[in-house]
Amino acid sequence: MVAAGLNIGAVLRERVLPVVLGLAVIGGIWEAAIRAFDVKPYVLPSLTAIFGATIDDLPMMLTALQATLYEAGLGYALGTAIGVALAMLMVFLPAVERGLMPVVVAINSVPVVAYTPLALIWLGIGPASKIAMVTLAVGFVILVNTLHGLKRPEQAAINLMRSFGAGPITIMAKLRVPAALPSVVNGLRVAVVRAVLIAIVSEMLGAYAGIGWVIFQATQQVDFLLVWAGVLTASVASMILYLLLVWVDRKLVWWQ
Repeated sequence: MVAAGLNIGAVLRERVLPVVLGLAVIGGIWEAAIRAFDVKPYVLPSLTAIFGATIDDLPMMLTALQATLYEAGLGYALGTAIGVALAMLMVFLPAVERGLMPVVVAINSVPVVAYTPLALIWLGIGPASKIAMVTLAVGFVILVNTLHGLKRPEQAAINLMRSFGAGPITIMAKLRVPAALPSVVNGLRVAVVRAVLIAIVSEMLGAYAGIGWVIFQATQQVDFLLVWAGVLTASVASMILYLLLVWVDRKLVWWQ
């Protein structure tokens, strides 16, 4: 119990306290700059005004956030599954990597949001188009990171397992996958923030609900406090999801 308490205290000091202090410094500079330079609210509102607008519209924000997280979460899960499956297939069949990887790179050399108009035409203005965009964005990140991780084991280790009669599936399960875990989890951490970002931007281009839709509507109505409230809500949600992935990283890749 004492050791656990000390461990939690150390984590709070090393991880949480610097973040809190950093946010406090940024907030202090923000408020001081507004008062010192008499910045107009429509240019940059005060943090207290933003927090107040968020609290006032909290039910609407939570409803919108629920829609965004549904799109981002489902797209994240699909993108992860597709990325991992493709990476494994490319390791099993190198010819697939040689033929498919240039196409994947070419598709992702264009910003994902550029495909949003096409997704809206093909899949409609509902959640399906947003889920497709998130799947595309996340899938590429997971594919690249997983493929790099699966190729990490040295050929000598692979040959050793083969000498003991291990087949490709056994080598994949017992050697390649454990070696790939750090890369996969790193990809998951990067992709979770990207998933929320792509979902919000896609909603801004066409949606019935979501944080992006709220921000777009608030911009149309010149309600800049509501815009900032939407940004704050999305930022807090993304930060929580990222910290959750950091916790998963510590549990899965405990030896790092």
